[in-house]
Amino acid sequence: MNEDGNDTPRPLGEVPEFRRIRSGPLPPHQNIPPRRRAPADQLPWLPSAAARRRRAALLLCGFLSAVVLLVSGSSWAVTGWLSDQLHRYDVFTGLLDENRPPASQGALNFLVIGSDDRSGLDSRQRSELGVGNVEGRRSDTMMLVHLNHQREHITVVGIPRDSWVRIPGHGPDKINAAYSLGGPQLAVQTVEAATGVRIDHYVEIDFTGFVEVVDTLGGITVCLPEAIHDEKAHLSLEAGTHRLQGTQALAFARTRKSPHGDLDRIDRQQQVLAALLDEALNAQILSDPARLAQFVETALGSITVDDTLDTAALIQLGTQLRSLGLDDVTFTQVPVDRIDFWTPSGEVAVTWHEQHATELFTAIAADRPIPQPQSAEDSALPSPDEVTVEVYNGTTIPGLGAQVRVELLESGFQVPESAGNWPQQDLAETLVRYSPEREDAATLLVESIPGARAEVDPGLGGRLQVIAGVNHTGVAVPAHAASPIAEQPVDVGGRETVHTRTAAENVCR
Repeated sequence: MNEDGNDTPRPLGEVPEFRRIRSGPLPPHQNIPPRRRAPADQLPWLPSAAARRRRAALLLCGFLSAVVLLVSGSSWAVTGWLSDQLHRYDVFTGLLDENRPPASQGALNFLVIGSDDRSGLDSRQRSELGVGNVEGRRSDTMMLVHLNHQREHITVVGIPRDSWVRIPGHGPDKINAAYSLGGPQLAVQTVEAATGVRIDHYVEIDFTGFVEVVDTLGGITVCLPEAIHDEKAHLSLEAGTHRLQGTQALAFARTRKSPHGDLDRIDRQQQVLAALLDEALNAQILSDPARLAQFVETALGSITVDDTLDTAALIQLGTQLRSLGLDDVTFTQVPVDRIDFWTPSGEVAVTWHEQHATELFTAIAADRPIPQPQSAEDSALPSPDEVTVEVYNGTTIPGLGAQVRVELLESGFQVPESAGNWPQQDLAETLVRYSPEREDAATLLVESIPGARAEVDPGLGGRLQVIAGVNHTGVAVPAHAASPIAEQPVDVGGRETVHTRTAAENVCR
């Protein structure tokens, strides 16, 4: 078990070593002295690898903000130097198009991860840094970053590291295991399979420079709705606004001492990301060549990207992102329905809310705005406990009608009678039959049963019927209409639906 007690070690798969490619341009100001790193044993402030490895979200700002800063009148030499700071890895070779989601028409999707690789540390360094001896590599933080085709908006989706998904070729597992089992390629394949979104570029973060990034910018400002006290993270902050330097900022993003653990941590990481982006854009780094050189070297020296993200691609991307501001960056995370799902191996995992997660990733794949949850005030639908329904099995699948009845009851609907058999036994689609005056209740049923279709029958006299078809997969009541008895076994803090905040809204003012 690793140092935070959340992951069971898995054997390292046949993962090829990273091939890092360096291009030629040198820093444009030769009088800038090279930045030297002291050995780990001379850096008593250096946080543990457990802290450093979790912060993928924190250095993405260095990548994006550096691109934005460099495009306003910067020369090819400067942008070439920017490209030279990045390590490169061949990620997409061997991924077959027929096994991948279709490419987006003009939009770009980045998979951004952070790993806990210890392979570069000998036993003495592991002991000095307190990182333990767990072998293998896992992606401990994961984000999907979407740039729309007009290059006028960025969407950052936090993916819980303990998400229970199917890993191609390996079966169900936590999503962070994909990296240890098959490196960046399998991580990309797993995210594409789980989301239906094609990944265009890959960004991997090494966290050794995070403290220096924050300190180079002079710190960041964060807001706390309630106090956080975490001895393990060496963090003690009261509710309110705080100015954090590097080590405190790392601890703030690392801590899990809050009611919803990793889900709250994603929120804090996104707040830190917004604060870093705000500081980078307001610090006038571009006008100070020495400071620009230090910032870019610090921010990008710990980043690995896929080998298609070359200097030309960076110049084009930077030019397209020239006018982006904090209002043009939106943060969200995958909607979940369980944070207490017990896996067959006895671990606790997170499961996604099937309907709302599908809506989120369908919108991203189609390059459409993220759908917003409907509020109870805006909904004219009844609650499930106000809806009485009859259930029938319209297939030859034994027990399907009884299964649907149980699912409806568990979701809060009233189903007083046992399920019966429908005269027609070859229904491909689940059918919701209703009389005209019950259209609102029928709409609720159709929204709650994926793949169902409605059929009006004036002769039903106010009754509702659900006839299960072969395509039935389950019942999921929309959050805005859920009855109290249909709440999740463990509260997920409202994260069963999609909620968004812009970077501007995430910044303390």
